[in-house]
Amino acid sequence: MAKTEQGNGLDVRDSTEKLTDNGRGSSPRSDPEVNGTIPAETEVDKYGFTGGAQQNSRNLAEEVPPEVLRQREAKWLEMLNSWDKWMAKKHNKVKERCQKGIPPSLRGRAWLYLTGAKVKREQNQGRFEELDNQSGDPKWVDVIERDLHRQFPFHEMFAARGGHGQQDLFRVLKAYSLYRPEEGYCQAQAPIAAVLLMHMPAEDAFWVLVQICEKYLPGYYSTGLEAIQLDGEILEALLRRVSAVAYRHVKKHKLEPVLYMTEWFMCAFSRTLPWASVLRVWDMFLCEGVKIFFRVGLVLLKCMLGTQDKLKTCQGLYETVELLRTIQPQYMQESFLVHEVLVLPVSEKDIEKEHLTQLRRWKETHGDLQCKSPPRMHGAKAIMSAEPPSRQDLKQRPTIIVESPLASKTDGVQTEEAKGTRKTKEGNGHRRALPPLEVVNPYAPVSDPPPLREPEATRGSRESLSSAEHDTYL
Repeated sequence: MAKTEQGNGLDVRDSTEKLTDNGRGSSPRSDPEVNGTIPAETEVDKYGFTGGAQQNSRNLAEEVPPEVLRQREAKWLEMLNSWDKWMAKKHNKVKERCQKGIPPSLRGRAWLYLTGAKVKREQNQGRFEELDNQSGDPKWVDVIERDLHRQFPFHEMFAARGGHGQQDLFRVLKAYSLYRPEEGYCQAQAPIAAVLLMHMPAEDAFWVLVQICEKYLPGYYSTGLEAIQLDGEILEALLRRVSAVAYRHVKKHKLEPVLYMTEWFMCAFSRTLPWASVLRVWDMFLCEGVKIFFRVGLVLLKCMLGTQDKLKTCQGLYETVELLRTIQPQYMQESFLVHEVLVLPVSEKDIEKEHLTQLRRWKETHGDLQCKSPPRMHGAKAIMSAEPPSRQDLKQRPTIIVESPLASKTDGVQTEEAKGTRKTKEGNGHRRALPPLEVVNPYAPVSDPPPLREPEATRGSRESLSSAEHDTYL
């Protein structure tokens, strides 16, 4: 049950770019594969995928009308500007808006605030740069380099060997292995970091990764992976309440939870679901905590194994595992999955109660846990309550201030303000700091068509792993 180490049999191609020079890669070349560009004729979807299963899953997404998206953006901007007040007094409204889906243009910033990574970054200024400038442990550097080309190779950010996306991914993972040398690097951290880099700069992605590993999923990526095994037992126990038919089936065939849920939980469903569903699950997970993963897993198990008719095609252990690796598209469709997750009655109390039960059984059969992980925090509110931030740590720092076209020329705004200065002269009622105009992502998330039924089985985001390669988390 140890983590992946050097010499683990991964298919390492000779053309792998060395990124040990602080993650900056080798000297610039004109080759488009190195520079991170793709041929002009290649079709890129709104999420940045150029092919693979993700492009084939676009019909599993919702569509949000532009006017609704603009309204949601305005509401999120208001919340982010007074984040501490909203979390303290209107947390249920924040949760509700996360459940509806965070606007794409603000998703990265919202994740930064939800996880507490914004505060962590402000309190550790210069720390990422310090780690980035170190060479790193050669053992982990080698394994990280070999894993880079396996992360979403059909996404425009990571398609190019040695391109900017792979460079930043290397920097984030190397920095974490230095930040937590007792943990080092685990393969399942790579897709997590890659998803974050699709939405934010490397330094922000690093601190969100730190928060996910330390607050949301403590112990998941430690040697022995005891935490993920415990959560597997919790998932199976909860399945007994949610679907007795599915529970009896997995017990009958002695199907251990780690055989099907390890990749789901450790990779945060980023290699399982269609991309629109991945983003919605992450929005809810970073707000409400790991209970969202349990709910998603239970919904998938119930949908795939919940009736006797569905079990006719999987009469053994192998067939059941294969069935759970090829979830039917209609059960992963965005609106269907989100609705089922929200109505499933599994709470933090249920998970913690079952955790104590499974922990007691673990000690009876295995002894004490080898890895002493900090207690798990169930979402953004718990993190903020445990580590109350200062108003200064939450303050937004826009790098560009653009003069609003609606502003009157008679306002007498100083030249410095137009260039980005937010200062105003005190006592002058006609001069005011102009608010920054948000640059809106033209790619909308998606909302309310009926669930679709596709004839071909879509395998979610498995383009992060080529068909000839397999990850070994356990």
